[in-house]
Amino acid sequence: MALWAHDVLRRLTGARSPEDAFAQIALGARELGFEYCAYGLRLPLSFTNPKTLILSSYERGWRERYLEAGYLRTDPTVAHGTRSAQPVVWSNKLFERAPQMWEEARSFGLRVGWAQSCFDADGRMGMLTLARSNERLTRKELLAHDPMMRWLANNAHLTLAGHLGGAQAAIHEPFTRRQVEVLRWTADGKPALTRFVAIRRRCARLDAIDGR
Repeated sequence: MALWAHDVLRRLTGARSPEDAFAQIALGARELGFEYCAYGLRLPLSFTNPKTLILSSYERGWRERYLEAGYLRTDPTVAHGTRSAQPVVWSNKLFERAPQMWEEARSFGLRVGWAQSCFDADGRMGMLTLARSNERLTRKELLAHDPMMRWLANNAHLTLAGHLGGAQAAIHEPFTRRQVEVLRWTADGKPALTRFVAIRRRCARLDAIDGR
């Protein structure tokens, strides 16, 4: 693993764009026996509607179909990835609630897959998926390649999040002392009505200060 990881890291370090970096991730995936790979980055720019960026080596037809059908919202691998950093292997059971997506993916040659998500201190989530058209992912292969697959997922996130997402913490202005106080009141669990009134009053004062 050390020699392979060193070679992949050397190529990643030399990448000057997200496309170049992803090409090196895809090459690393092929060296591990996977025809395709995809990386998705979820940016917490909005709590209710986060932005997701996707790079993949899937066939163009599947990329377009995935977006057209809105499969990002129902993809069970994504649902798993938002809750856990543990890898997940594609299976009929995993996709039992998304049978149409599973059938269509398989029609594009995406029959065997593995995915792992990564989380960072800036609130970003990245997920790397490795896929191929045949040859079942056996327990023996998983045991042999698991450290390298996890390593590739983590370094894909470290590299591509930097290219695609920047530092999210710098986007948000620091909270004022009053805003911090309101958040502390909420965290302390004040009764709902009291908390609501207090927040309304605080917000009104902040608006007055801002001259709104």
